[in-house]
Amino acid sequence: MKIDISGRADEETARAIAAALSQHLDEPVELVTGDGEVTERPDWEDPVITDREERLREDVASILEGGPERGHDKIRELGKLFVRERLELIFDEIAYEDGTFARFEDGELPADGLVTGVGRIDGRTVCFAANDYTVKAGSLGQMGVEKEIRIAERAARMGVPILRLIDSTGARLNLEEREEGDSHADRYRGGKMFFNQCIHSGQIPQIGVLYGPDIAGSAYTPVFCDYLIMVEDIAGMAIASPRVVEAVTGEDVTMDELGGPGVHAVHSGSADLVVPDEETAAERVRELLSYLPQNYEADPPVREPRPPALNPKGLDAVIPEDSHAGYDVEAVIERVVDRDSFYEVKPRFAPELVTGFARIDGRPVGVVANQPSVKSGAIFPDSAEKGAGFVWGCDAFGIPLVYLCDTPGFMVGSAVETEGVLQKGRKFIYATSNAQVPKLTVLTRKAYGAGIYAMCGPSFEPDAALALPSAELAVMGPEAAVNALFSEQLSEMDDEDQREGFKEAMLDEYEKYIDIRKQAARMQVDELLPAGDLREQLVERLHALRGKRRVDRPRHHGTVLF
Repeated sequence: MKIDISGRADEETARAIAAALSQHLDEPVELVTGDGEVTERPDWEDPVITDREERLREDVASILEGGPERGHDKIRELGKLFVRERLELIFDEIAYEDGTFARFEDGELPADGLVTGVGRIDGRTVCFAANDYTVKAGSLGQMGVEKEIRIAERAARMGVPILRLIDSTGARLNLEEREEGDSHADRYRGGKMFFNQCIHSGQIPQIGVLYGPDIAGSAYTPVFCDYLIMVEDIAGMAIASPRVVEAVTGEDVTMDELGGPGVHAVHSGSADLVVPDEETAAERVRELLSYLPQNYEADPPVREPRPPALNPKGLDAVIPEDSHAGYDVEAVIERVVDRDSFYEVKPRFAPELVTGFARIDGRPVGVVANQPSVKSGAIFPDSAEKGAGFVWGCDAFGIPLVYLCDTPGFMVGSAVETEGVLQKGRKFIYATSNAQVPKLTVLTRKAYGAGIYAMCGPSFEPDAALALPSAELAVMGPEAAVNALFSEQLSEMDDEDQREGFKEAMLDEYEKYIDIRKQAARMQVDELLPAGDLREQLVERLHALRGKRRVDRPRHHGTVLF
């Protein structure tokens, strides 16, 4: 090991430091000082390794090999990695494990099928719990549950993230696993795992990666994680297996149809990301951690600032003059965030709203953006829930929010009312209202109706409401407003030309009331600025808001549940 001592140190001092470190680390230490290099090696005698210790080390080595050969054959057949190979992909190093000897008396259950411990990722301490599929298909036994409970509670006490690598068929139902009268509802058994996940929510980041079918009660483990990554082709989760579903309902369905990655990435919204393989899963976990703090009290990690991928000065040209024309909001995002820093969350679920992490001047932010190229950027029940969850997560972990608003508002009609547009819409508005991290709102174009409420409009106490020259702030769009205000007069006009002429005149009149310059003159927004200045404005405003303090409100908690 080589250690550089800044400044100057005489040879005697350097040798003393080197000797102390060498004894402590049990390896040679080389110190580099202003006067050159000083190397010191420990002067311990060769150790005597006893037979007792050798036997223990042999036992440990056997346990680390995992389950029986048939278990290893099974994961090879399924195209899966051994649990320790997964850990090596994700972690730079494993510092230590707990419960290695769990169920040691049963040679078929090494570590009781669950590996728990502490490792390091980019110098950060992270706890983990990882199922070993070679042991009874990763099923959870009593000691496995005990290990999971302990590592989760320790992660919360240590104030560090916990990573769950989930590859389990659920609870082990063998009779020998239970004593008479035992149940999963015991105070310190299975239910305690989910209780801990709930009370630790918002204290420490909880990240899950799902590598196989997860059925019944254990399927709550992945969905209680703050962020969930599913691996294509091998992952799935459902409250009951296809066999049970057919027995109960008569429905003949495959696991992929019931709860595969496509179901949870597109329809339920339970999966934040779907990745093609385990190597990509490891990369995405490490990237995700780079935006999250160690715990709710810590600051999110900072990286070296990078310029945007696209020229910020070209932003205005991205936004069409025609308010009905679509465009890809990512062309806006890539002009304001650091290059290659945008990490989209739930990209396949409710794509009319884009959510994701990014960096601005090296610091993490959460981006919430309407997507005009999908459903005109209208807010549907699913996108409302997606936005609410993302905003709430950012607020929990101190990540500033940047809203890019271009929406005609909440979708209308019997279909969305049946799907709970009001019930889910209130979650989005509630989350935005209660988030106390720095919030910057940018009106890029349409800001109509209650859509601007969810997108943190001026009434919702953003730290700045910024408008671009293309912004339109109104209770509803011009055409909808004219049709609503003058429907009776229009219906009485028989002549088509007369009707169209009247509508055009009223539209021109209505435009006067949504002139962003006049609204800026009345301080309805904090600042109207050239689009090309937006990146610089966000950098400076976020810098100024670093010291923003949270305010305690006199209540237990709100009544809107997420």
